[in-house]
Amino acid sequence: MAEVKVSIIMPVYGVEDYVGAAIESMQKQTFTDWEMFAVDDGSPDRSGAICDAYAEKDNRIRVIHKENGGAPSARNTAIDKAAGKYFYFMDSDDFAEPTMLADMVEAAESTNAQLVVSGYYIDTYYSDTEKYTQEQAAEGKVYATQREFREDAYRLFDRNLLYTPWNKLYLGDYIRENKLYFPNTFWDDFPFNLSVLRDVERVTVIPGKYYHFVRKRAESETTKYRSDMYEKREEEHGWMVDLYRHWGVDDENSREFLARRYIERVIGCVENVTNKSCTLSTSEKKREIRKIISDPKVKELLPVMRAQSSYMKLMLIPIRMQSTALTYLEGSFISRVKSGNVKLFAKLKAKR
Repeated sequence: MAEVKVSIIMPVYGVEDYVGAAIESMQKQTFTDWEMFAVDDGSPDRSGAICDAYAEKDNRIRVIHKENGGAPSARNTAIDKAAGKYFYFMDSDDFAEPTMLADMVEAAESTNAQLVVSGYYIDTYYSDTEKYTQEQAAEGKVYATQREFREDAYRLFDRNLLYTPWNKLYLGDYIRENKLYFPNTFWDDFPFNLSVLRDVERVTVIPGKYYHFVRKRAESETTKYRSDMYEKREEEHGWMVDLYRHWGVDDENSREFLARRYIERVIGCVENVTNKSCTLSTSEKKREIRKIISDPKVKELLPVMRAQSSYMKLMLIPIRMQSTALTYLEGSFISRVKSGNVKLFAKLKAKR
C-alpha cells in the first residue's frame, strides 16, 4: 500500500447528528494528503451509513464496519490498517480548524518530531445555541533533548495538553515499532498517551489551537455517576507516579504537580459520589466520602500541592479539616451547579 502522509483514525458510535461535521472538517483541511478510517463500532443508529455516503464521494475515506467492541477496539483496528507516515486520532462528535493538519505536519517535518502537541478548544454547550469556550495552549517549543521534555512535562500536563490524542500528531513508525495500542478501558486515551510519552525522544509543541472538543451536557459520559471512579483515579495516579519514576524526574515542580493533580481528582471523586444519578443513600455517600478523604495519600500530598486559585483554596478547606459533613455539602453543591448551571460550572472548572 502506498504511503500517505497522515492516517486519520476515528471511532464511530451513536453520533448520527455529528459525524458528518467531523468528516467535513477533515475534508476542509488545507492539507490534503490523508486517508481516513471511520470505524463503525456496531453503531445502532445511522452513523455507519452516513460514513458510507461520504466514502462513496471521497476515496480517501475508508469505512470499517465491525461488531461493537468500544472505542479502543475501533481505534486499534484502524491502527493495524493505517499506512500514514503520521497518525491523527479524532472523535466523531468533534471538529477541527482547517489548517490543523498542515501546521502539525509542517512542525513534524521541520523538527523531525515523533510527537507534535498543539492547543485546542473546549466548547461546552449549555443550550442549543449558547456555549462557553475554554482555550488550552502552550507557547511553541522544540525540545532539544528527551530530558528537557521530561522535566518540563508538568507544565504541559497542567495545561491539559498531554492527556488526549486529538491535539497530537504521532509518528506512525513510533507507534508501530513500539506496538502501541489503546487499552480496553474507560478513559483509554490517557493510558495510551502515557505509553507514547514513556520513551518518546523528540517532542515539538506548537502554539496554535485547532481542535474543538464539544461537550453536550446531557449526552456526556462524564456527567454520570461511576461506582468505580475512585478506584480508577487511584489507578491513574499510580500510572503517573510510575511514569515519573521511569523518567527519573523528581524535582520540586513535578512533585507539586503530581500532588495537586491527585487532590483535584479527589474533589472530583467526592462530586461523583454526590452526583444526582448516584443511588447510594446519604449515609452510604458519607461513608464513601470518609474513605476518600481519609486516604493516607490525601494527608501526605495536601501539604505538597499549591492551590492555583481562590476557588480551589476554598474547595480544600473541608478536606484539610477532614470533615465528612462539610465535604459532603461541598460535593453536593458542585453536583447541583454541574447539573443545573452548565455555564457557571464550566467557568469554575476552567479557573480552578
